Amino acid sequence: MNRIMVDLSATLLHHGHIRLLKKASEFGTVIVALTTDEQIHLHKGYQPELTFEERREILLSIKYVSEVHPSNWVITKEFLLQKKCDYLLHGDDNSNLVEDEFVIKVSRTLGISSSELRQRACKILKLIEKN
Repeated sequence: MNRIMVDLSATLLHHGHIRLLKKASEFGTVIVALTTDEQIHLHKGYQPELTFEERREILLSIKYVSEVHPSNWVITKEFLLQKKCDYLLHGDDNSNLVEDEFVIKVSRTLGISSSELRQRACKILKLIEKN
């Protein structure tokens, strides 16, 4: 059976992540490359709402996920091979350093992202603070 790597930050887990993991499971055993807190801070400029260990625990509880490994922001072919994975499954916005023949591209779930959830939460917080 193929080993399919999915790279996630999963700072705020949502149904788009679940759909991605479910899709990956159709191709083989799902291995999550989970972005470390340090890498999120470096590339996004904030500390994630959930720590790496909290995000890891949540992901391991999902039936589609077999393993979770800490990763950098960008996945390389070397990292893919180090984790004995056959393919990287990613949204069609893939910018990882893995050749196309080792990438399975899927469409993103429209209308949802962790950034959008974060913005929604901030709007709600501002409304609460006004009242």
